[in-house]
Amino acid sequence: MRRMVSTPCLTVRSGAAHRGMRALPEEMPVAVVYNGSTHAVMMATPDDLEDFALGFSLSEHVIDSPAQIERLEIVEQEAGIELRLWLTEERAQAMVSRRRMMAGPVGCGLCGIDSLEEALRPITPVGDSALRLCATDIGRAAEALRAAQPLHDQTRGVHAAGFFVPEQGLLLAREDVGRHNALDKLIGAMAQSGLDARRGAIVLTSRVSVEMVQKCAVAGAPVLIAASAPTAHAVRLAEGAGITVVALVRDDGFSVFTHQTRIEIGGAKDVA
Repeated sequence: MRRMVSTPCLTVRSGAAHRGMRALPEEMPVAVVYNGSTHAVMMATPDDLEDFALGFSLSEHVIDSPAQIERLEIVEQEAGIELRLWLTEERAQAMVSRRRMMAGPVGCGLCGIDSLEEALRPITPVGDSALRLCATDIGRAAEALRAAQPLHDQTRGVHAAGFFVPEQGLLLAREDVGRHNALDKLIGAMAQSGLDARRGAIVLTSRVSVEMVQKCAVAGAPVLIAASAPTAHAVRLAEGAGITVVALVRDDGFSVFTHQTRIEIGGAKDVA
């Protein structure tokens, strides 16, 4: 399936109009199907779908490990794509007690939940981590993610999520029109690659909302770096989960909202 299309458009810049072509990211319905029953339908970029299926299943607590998926098929339909997963018998039985349907646009990460309590479900703290980042690492991580977005470079219309390890740089990156989908794809790719999230930081091009913190906690990442701002409740949730939130990353600096001891600011002065 194509992940982008070229579309004619009229562009106006500095008082001049120009006709030309513009690359746009593709999105289409992607259904996540467990043991023959549709669990969720999300609008997503048709790329890295195996990673998406695995990452979504992990971050939504459908499975605890990739080993609980017996088989995965990606099936193209006229109306979209089905990600067909067959779970082990134990996990399939557990699904019966928590069946729900979701249908969400690309900007939605909590569509179709059963209750307000489910939306703000408690999360398991990430635990102790020896990870420490310096100010230079924060800038390197954001810069590396910007350089690892080929689809964004062509379309200017997608988000990205990446995994950064100080000694090694950016190890993985995934893109999607939905910021939640991009993070799910990254979590799936990390699981398939056997990467330990405790060794590094998850980096986002988007803002930090509650569900993004929840997903990072499931992955076990102790540090979350983002280009945009966090919400107030995301900060409260990250504080309780033991996650360091670094946000509003710019060329000239950043803001650390929680668990600041993981970030070494060098000679910068703490001015009240």
